[in-house]
Amino acid sequence: MKKLFSEIPYLQGDRVTLSQLTEADAEPLREMTEDADVYRYLPTFLYEKKYEDKAYVIRRLYDECFPSSLILGVYAEDAFCGLAEIYGYRAPFLKASTGYRLAKKYWGKGIATETLGLLVRYLLLDTDVRIITASTMIENRASANVLQKNGFRHVAHDVPEDWGFDAPVLTDKWICSHAGYRLQYRFRT
Repeated sequence: MKKLFSEIPYLQGDRVTLSQLTEADAEPLREMTEDADVYRYLPTFLYEKKYEDKAYVIRRLYDECFPSSLILGVYAEDAFCGLAEIYGYRAPFLKASTGYRLAKKYWGKGIATETLGLLVRYLLLDTDVRIITASTMIENRASANVLQKNGFRHVAHDVPEDWGFDAPVLTDKWICSHAGYRLQYRFRT
């Protein structure tokens, strides 16, 4: 069993691969980050938006973020599709949070579902994580469906969170836990 953030994993699914980003991903990453539709249901402070130069983002990513956040590239048929993230690790609870974002041309193709499935299997079977959480804007029904398909349970509704906007965002809270692990973590509302 690996401790979370002890390595940068390479995760292979049926159609999707999650792996470390390379500078070859800079241009498709730039295109994705400039699409307002992609980021309409996401926090404003995501790392890939921190710097204008996306090659610089990729070069700095594993120095600045790792080991508190792990961002992996999502690839299908060797094409960059988006990002998958593990963050918010809380050692006392063996809890981490997940998120993902895909370029719009990859929406509705099952890539998000497979991406989240790979993250869940990795976290619960290969690391010390026993609880996985996620937050979605209430309006984001597509991500809610992806979470449900991957065994997440809806545990709270209308929870205000700071996502970097002028006012708190009302979110839904989701949780997935390791089989046999007693859930004792509660969201503060």
